[in-house]
Amino acid sequence: MTDSSNIIAFQGVLGAYSHMACQAVKPEMEVMPCRSFEDMILAVQEGRAELAMVPVENSIAGRVADIHHLLPGSGLFINGEHFQRVNHQLLAPRGATLEDLVEVHSHAQGLAQCRERLRSLGLQPVIHPDTAGAAKDIAARGDKSVGAIASALAGEIYDLDVLVPSAEDAEHNTTRFLVMSRTDITPPVNGEPMVTTMVFTVRSVPAALYKSLGGFATNGINLTKLESYIRPGSHHNAQFYVDVEGHIDSPDMQLAMDELRFYCQNGEVTILGTYPASPLRSRD
Repeated sequence: MTDSSNIIAFQGVLGAYSHMACQAVKPEMEVMPCRSFEDMILAVQEGRAELAMVPVENSIAGRVADIHHLLPGSGLFINGEHFQRVNHQLLAPRGATLEDLVEVHSHAQGLAQCRERLRSLGLQPVIHPDTAGAAKDIAARGDKSVGAIASALAGEIYDLDVLVPSAEDAEHNTTRFLVMSRTDITPPVNGEPMVTTMVFTVRSVPAALYKSLGGFATNGINLTKLESYIRPGSHHNAQFYVDVEGHIDSPDMQLAMDELRFYCQNGEVTILGTYPASPLRSRD
């Protein structure tokens, strides 16, 4: 019987970029492919997996749709972050050549990120639910006129040839992932760079958002992400998702949080986690 404490769940099929992120962060753990984000979160909630690898934003495509609605009510906590390089490959069945190809299958974002390359090759893009799934499907078909845009790992898993490596139009295509679990593992305040992620809803008063964030400015705390979205079932109050540089237990952060809570509905702020900042943040 598999030990659930050694399993990390991700959305997609084997060979997805989320699978690659799991290998990069937790190479010692077994992976659990899940059909949807809801299934991935449920696997951790129910104890069938210890961790979830959750994509939240891409440097080209922006935030991952729907994920911000799922996180606040999931009961899971962020333990870490990982920036995964997205390096699209043009894959095809064994023995196929560029001259054989007519159409290329992939997720809409994968196709969009390789638009110019595909156009220059005269290839017809065909939308598929996900990148690795497209690779799996074209391998099963074995039609040399049909290729896929997916990861190198997908090419290895499904025994496909790489016809064009690094097929994306833009360099530095990167997806940010959050590693989440049922346990809040907040490191001690030790001077190391930290990130705190939270969600909140402000009271319906003039300039509430401006005033609620003032404490971060006056206490020298940098906001690296601020997004608003309407919660399902509500058309009046936007919820805000925020990443800040700092530890939730530091004195400056506590002062900023006091001011934030004053302007929030019922003084409530949901802390999703305080976790070590990725070393890649310092390279920006």
